[in-house]
Amino acid sequence: MTPEIVAKMFPNPLPSIEEIEAKYPPRTLPEGAKVMRVAPSPTGFLHVGTIYQGIIAERVAHQSGGVFFVRVEDTDQKRKKEGALELILESFPRYGLHPDEGVNMAGEDVGAYGPYTQSLRKDIYQAYAKKLLEEGKAYPCFCTAEDVDLTRKIQEKMNIRPGYHGQYAKCRNLTDSQILEHLEAGHNWVLRFKSTGNYDEKMAVKDLAKGMIMMPQNDMDIVILKNDGLPTYHFAHVVDDHLMGTTHVSRGDEWISSTPLHIQLFAAMGWKTPKYAHLATLQKLDNGNKRKLSKRHDAEASITYFWEKGYPEMTVVEYLTNILNANFEDWRKANPTEPAEKFQMNFNKISNTGGALFDFVKMHSISKDVIARMTAEEVYEAVLKWATEYNKPLAEKLSAHKDYVTAILNIERGIGAKSRKDLVKWEDVENELTFFFDDTFVAHPELLEKFDEADVKKVASEFAAIYDENDDKDTWFGKIKQVAGNNGFATDMKAYKANPADYKGSVADVAKILRVLVTGREQTPDLYAIMKILGKDKTLQRLG
Repeated sequence: MTPEIVAKMFPNPLPSIEEIEAKYPPRTLPEGAKVMRVAPSPTGFLHVGTIYQGIIAERVAHQSGGVFFVRVEDTDQKRKKEGALELILESFPRYGLHPDEGVNMAGEDVGAYGPYTQSLRKDIYQAYAKKLLEEGKAYPCFCTAEDVDLTRKIQEKMNIRPGYHGQYAKCRNLTDSQILEHLEAGHNWVLRFKSTGNYDEKMAVKDLAKGMIMMPQNDMDIVILKNDGLPTYHFAHVVDDHLMGTTHVSRGDEWISSTPLHIQLFAAMGWKTPKYAHLATLQKLDNGNKRKLSKRHDAEASITYFWEKGYPEMTVVEYLTNILNANFEDWRKANPTEPAEKFQMNFNKISNTGGALFDFVKMHSISKDVIARMTAEEVYEAVLKWATEYNKPLAEKLSAHKDYVTAILNIERGIGAKSRKDLVKWEDVENELTFFFDDTFVAHPELLEKFDEADVKKVASEFAAIYDENDDKDTWFGKIKQVAGNNGFATDMKAYKANPADYKGSVADVAKILRVLVTGREQTPDLYAIMKILGKDKTLQRLG
């Protein structure tokens, strides 16, 4: 490309390539250290998939003694949403993503390889784009959106692979005089990469998650610089990953098809290509069919969904870690009290299937375990924090009755394999508290319809007469058995199972009568502890 054309296309002063490279020297890191990034786009809510990708990047980088950084990819200015960046920066530390470098909540860059916001790196991209133009590896394209759309329709009609390639790359072979004529006429242009690939030839792509993949070479002359002077993702990430020293990239497997292009761009620039690990796409079942978890259709695609429902942050982390590395589940069983950060993340343990099903059943099981490992005080503080934002009446109740609620949350907590596992998310706690407070307690006598009404009254009155809140649990249960025997219920379950017709029921039925009268429910945590927390007066009042 002639100097005159280059000058007309890039009339403003730009930093030299030497100046840029000097500003971003190679990193000095220990042998084997990895430099990884998470690169969200502030175009709306934060997709849970960004956290999914970020977890493995953060773990692998830090466990190798390397660097984890955040880069904001905002070159698509038309889709940028107000407040999206703040949401991103607030979310990362919640889920254990603690970048060494990047943009902080104050909007300031932390680290020597910034700016970490792509829209602030415009001159850098233009300098490298200009270099490609000078070297004949890029060219200006004056095709309008309508031109490109018409070409696509022709290709589809002729059953030809769509895209700007081969004979359909209309501006690829413009002469210098034709280019100057367009520029002098003030026609808009984009800069396209001049591909040297042959789609009919295969290339081997080594993927850290999927192994060796044979793919067609890239032959598309893709846009690398848009008419607003900002780069496309393809070009921007190549420049940034080179300058910021990125060694490994974790990203969704929807980018696999672009990998030959990215490898080609790195080669055209004369740079080393980072190693890629493509992650299985998060999916969900929809009418029996799997599909990608969608921003448009699925509330759970947004990370704020998990905030609003009150899933503990560690639940999300452990669930996504379990998807990323299947051996995490066995590690967690062997290390029930260790922080999840100690689990050694491994690229070769990443699922290489076509999709990862977002399974709420599995997630809820993990969440029960996460909450079961917490102390009552930790649960109380977490619920209060959540309720302060999402359920103010509950927050007021929690604040007014801290010791009482903490005692409730402590029922069956911290006793090994039998530890209480009825809570999945903080949203559930309100329901678990209802029968402890008179203003929310609801009696449900219909749950006792199978029992004779006279028997229910006798069981309640006899137990009330001998109940002592100072009894230990064995003595307490002994009194339940006493009441059972007095009223024709079997005190021994083996005897009842052997001859059920001889009894009105079993001691378990007597306990059920007491449970329903006191709590209004058939299933609750330990009834002995519930009665102790309610206190004798309230317990006797409910027994009638």
